[in-house]
Amino acid sequence: MDKQWLDRGPCPNCGSSDGNVQHKEGYSHCFVCGTHFNGKGNKMEVEKVIPMRTESVMKTVGTLGALTERSILKETAQKYNTDVKVSGNMNTHHIYKYFDEGGNNIANKVRDVQTKNMWTEGNMTEAGLFGQNIFAPKGKYITITEGEVDAMSAYELLGSKWACVSIKTGAHSALRDCKKAFEYLDSFDQIVISFDMDKQGREAAEKVAQLFAPNKCKVMHMEHKDANEYLKMNKREEFSRAWWNAQPYTPAGIVNLKDLKTSLFEEEYCETCLYPWLKLNDKTYGMRTGELITFTSGAGMGKSSIMRELMHHMLKNTNDNVGILALEESTKNTAFNIMSVEANARLYINEIRKKYSQEELDTWFDNTMGTGRFFAFDHFGSISNDEILSRVRFMAQALDCKWIFLDHLSILVSGQEEGDERKSIDVLMTKLRSLVEQTGVGLLLVSHLRRPAGDAGHENGREVTLSHLRGSASIAHLSDSVIALERNQQAEDDVASNTTTIRILKNRYTGDTGIATHLFYDKETGRMKEIDNPYEVDDNDGEEIPF
Repeated sequence: MDKQWLDRGPCPNCGSSDGNVQHKEGYSHCFVCGTHFNGKGNKMEVEKVIPMRTESVMKTVGTLGALTERSILKETAQKYNTDVKVSGNMNTHHIYKYFDEGGNNIANKVRDVQTKNMWTEGNMTEAGLFGQNIFAPKGKYITITEGEVDAMSAYELLGSKWACVSIKTGAHSALRDCKKAFEYLDSFDQIVISFDMDKQGREAAEKVAQLFAPNKCKVMHMEHKDANEYLKMNKREEFSRAWWNAQPYTPAGIVNLKDLKTSLFEEEYCETCLYPWLKLNDKTYGMRTGELITFTSGAGMGKSSIMRELMHHMLKNTNDNVGILALEESTKNTAFNIMSVEANARLYINEIRKKYSQEELDTWFDNTMGTGRFFAFDHFGSISNDEILSRVRFMAQALDCKWIFLDHLSILVSGQEEGDERKSIDVLMTKLRSLVEQTGVGLLLVSHLRRPAGDAGHENGREVTLSHLRGSASIAHLSDSVIALERNQQAEDDVASNTTTIRILKNRYTGDTGIATHLFYDKETGRMKEIDNPYEVDDNDGEEIPF
């Protein structure tokens, strides 16, 4: 073996704890995953993949003996045909022998105990699994390990009772090796996979388990790295317990609902904020963090008024931070809109704002923006989807915003052809849904409607359906709730023309859909008041109806 190899350590590619061997020239090579690193400066960069050194002739010869460095007994070494060679310079080598189907020793793997380097001799390609030659097929249990020492260790730890074999060249070859030995392995009643407890070992275990019929394979979960660690620490009972408790492999995402009994009735933590309108709460039970709620309407339906009512309501009824991405509104206007709700006056109109003293304006500011709980995205106009997603994530994770308003979806895909727009919305909605799942934020999204066919548009109070959502069905599919706003702007009656109908198109939480309530826009205060129907308004001398 090349004496230029100096030391070994963890592999940055596969995660092996000691497979990466350092050369005196600065580069290194992982003998687990086969990756070569060039060692430029302090940064290890993947350069190429090279195989483990192989000799065509088996020339390393040893004698039977215990593998004392690994706590392997002489009897176990004899069982597995493993020899030990001590060189004149007192270097010790372990020689693991591999056999073909005829029982012929056709390959060896040699390990230098001092340097921990390994190489192969002979025809390893045609060899079976390590230990396959000594255990007859059709047994009750067989354990597959990631290395020769682990196979021998597991055999000892299990009382020298059950078959234990090893794949040939580490986790990266596990699937290939087990495919080749499929008939032999499948002949056993139960297969226990005992690979290293690192990332590559766990991934390899899943791939191997999928080769076999359901419930054929069990996967061990160990507190220590591998079987030899248990043996060296003399933790036989702990290993045996982990072996017997190995769980049948189950593909990710598949669970037995029986296992939910202990957690089924435990309330999942999510913050709830009721809407400011009682009848909407009757159908929805409010808003919850971890939900994506889409509000949709045509132009002039009261969307902006409803959004600022919700923002202000969250300020007054929660202790949560709120994020606002209003893509067609300046941050100055956003601030005035929220202050307007606090003041019961349309402060966003200059002429009205001038009627109030600076002291009054300061008070309303301090009670809203001055709390430090509102965060707005200072941007106007179009922006890339990735930039929007990064801002949403930042607000949720860095600023601890529990509720985020995104107004509106359509501007993010504006100017595209219909087919491209639909595709873009699909991608964006999927990413927004993922962000909600990952961060647990409550996302309130505004989406516009497409113009329906026919003469009656939404400005005439036309009933909204999910099919009217502009761009893509993914908006409805990926939203927890879809709430539509309807208003007949052309109605001759002043009450009717200023009343917005709130219609629930989708409600994943309760399933209750249909008309929820009616909101009347008070021109004097700029507020949205809940009424029984479009023709019943409590005059109340201009004072707001308490929510």
